[in-house]
Amino acid sequence: MGFCKKKKNLSEQDIENNQGEKWIWTAIDAPTRLIVCFLIGDRTMEDGKQLLSNLASRLLEKPLFVSDELAHYKNCLLEQYHELVNSEPTGRPGRPRNPLKIVQDDLDYVTVHKTREGGRVVKVERRIVFGDAVRIADRLESSPSHTINTSFVERTNLDWRLWDAHLSRKALTFARSFRWLNAKFAICVAAYNFVRPHESLSRGRDRIFYPRTPAMAAGVTYRPWTISDLLWSRQSCQ
Repeated sequence: MGFCKKKKNLSEQDIENNQGEKWIWTAIDAPTRLIVCFLIGDRTMEDGKQLLSNLASRLLEKPLFVSDELAHYKNCLLEQYHELVNSEPTGRPGRPRNPLKIVQDDLDYVTVHKTREGGRVVKVERRIVFGDAVRIADRLESSPSHTINTSFVERTNLDWRLWDAHLSRKALTFARSFRWLNAKFAICVAAYNFVRPHESLSRGRDRIFYPRTPAMAAGVTYRPWTISDLLWSRQSCQ
């Protein structure tokens, strides 16, 4: 996403002013399709840690983490979910080695690797980074798609491009204010979670459409909200 200026037109002062290319980090709960949290920033380790820390503060237990192969995810998960284990003494003089960071046993993390040829995906590989294969298979049995994939996040990316012209690809609509970009995207996420019924959540076995939003599926509210509810209501969700 271009912010204020195209990357090729940036000066050193523009970069210092936090302009240029920005990334939107999102965390989605696959069973309910709820966007748990998001972050607009850079594709850096620091921003990855910030998003994951925000996400971890909202979780009651560790889910099955699924992502693409961006190396930051693995490192951020290790930083968030690790145990410190003291190194064995070497018997040599000098300062002892720092404790080792060992990933927690109950952390399950898998990645999706896509091979492209001519702009088309020709092969998809699924790899276990952390966790137990049998436990991950059991988790997938209760998941909505039963496979390791990133399709839910990719589908929401399409929604953002449709709802916010600043996120359209190959367009001249650049965001001019980082503050208002954050505020506008927060409204988009809230509308996605609370206002817009989700097709796959709203159709049962009888195929009749019963409007159901991600927030309803997550038990946050009991009914779809209107835009007026979203913008003006000060009451807590019931």
